[in-house]
Amino acid sequence: MIQERGGGAPVRPRAGGEALHVRIDGVPHHVRIDGTGPPCVLTPGLGMCWFDWEPVVPLLAPRRTVVRFDRPGLGLSGPARSWPTLRAEARRIGQVLDAFGLDGPATVVGHSLAGFHAEAFARLLPQRAAGLVLVDSSVEEDPRPRRARPARDAATRACATLLGVAGAPRVLLPGLRRAVIRASRTGGGDPAPLALVRGVYSTRRAFDAILAENATYTDQAVDLAALRRQKPLPDLPVTVLAAGAPHWLDRQRALADLLNGTFRVAERSGHMVMLDRPRDVADAILETG
Repeated sequence: MIQERGGGAPVRPRAGGEALHVRIDGVPHHVRIDGTGPPCVLTPGLGMCWFDWEPVVPLLAPRRTVVRFDRPGLGLSGPARSWPTLRAEARRIGQVLDAFGLDGPATVVGHSLAGFHAEAFARLLPQRAAGLVLVDSSVEEDPRPRRARPARDAATRACATLLGVAGAPRVLLPGLRRAVIRASRTGGGDPAPLALVRGVYSTRRAFDAILAENATYTDQAVDLAALRRQKPLPDLPVTVLAAGAPHWLDRQRALADLLNGTFRVAERSGHMVMLDRPRDVADAILETG
């Protein structure tokens, strides 16, 4: 079965629920939908893909409509047309929901960098958010704007072009991805099939997208700090689920306090909480919204 929305290129579904492409701002976005019930959006951290949530989905699908999507350049989505910004990523979550008629309030789950996006979504579109779950979210207490941003951006683009032409994505990215996942867990390696990792991460578009997300990380943190001053967080349940060393847990607890949320610890877990402790992630989502 091949399905298509919004004029985007079709995608053949794999194991699980529906998998489609929907065109947003001219870019085909890979989307996967599982389950029934109130909508829940799972959005992964920097440079990650839809399949990184795989262990969590069967725990949610009996009670939630679970929506996963790949940001531009990542996973099976088309190449990005512009560099990521906080507001664009928050808006993207709403656009994905709109494409499938999921216009009711949704629980938005953000891991790592995507914690910025989830919080921004709730602040910018308060009527669309039923709850927030931040899974070992990125935290920047006092981010400072980067100096000479245009020059830095140009240098990053030049680096991406040079390394892309040299074949770095095919040679480096799949192995680097698997090494990062292994280092970010308390036990075990990357559960994604090697063929899938190679197919997704050996591309120039993935290489460019990862460099762009890394290059704009501080900009997104600065924009979120400004948004917190401009837009109040709506009255909705928030859960911060964290793992790691005591100092990091202190910062995560402070984030939960800032958002007037509940703080939970995923014991015996590394940064990849959805792989180490999928039941903890699912429970946090089901109890939040």
